[in-house]
Amino acid sequence: MNATVSNAQPAPSAALGSPAGWPGERELFAAVYREARLIDEKRWDEWYDLYADEGVYWVPLTPGQPDGIDHTSIAYEDKLLLKLRIERLGSPRAYSQQPPSRCTHVLQQPEIESCDVQAGTWVTRSAFVYVEARAEDQFMLAGAVRHTWVWRDGRLQILCKRVDLINCDAALPSIQLFP
Repeated sequence: MNATVSNAQPAPSAALGSPAGWPGERELFAAVYREARLIDEKRWDEWYDLYADEGVYWVPLTPGQPDGIDHTSIAYEDKLLLKLRIERLGSPRAYSQQPPSRCTHVLQQPEIESCDVQAGTWVTRSAFVYVEARAEDQFMLAGAVRHTWVWRDGRLQILCKRVDLINCDAALPSIQLFP
């Protein structure tokens, strides 16, 4: 999937113009918070299941990067690569996880950037501060995360999680988990 930020029209704030039974603001915002909490609590299987089959996790390398296919990224991972990374995190042979990394996300209240009722998708944006630590080492990242959500099989799924770091073009430490 070529994940880019949608140019769809901004969504109305109340009912989002969505058909009955589809998520509203509260459900979308709860999904954003839940996704971050699952990472913080290392509930990898539940986190992985949030992604649609064609879902991607993307951390651009440059500000305003238009896509992750034709441009080098810090991370551009489909579901297969996410699964491999999760398995590595749980492996006793993963030297970078001795001792294991821990993290926490501090999120600003999300906002809805766009909604495409025909496609059944929404884009949410949240500013964040992310802290990752392993043993005595700790670092902090900040930026904005955009989730592209799709309503499928009676639940919200992630089509794309785009993490725009404010210093994405700087020399960064080795990020083990998922900002």
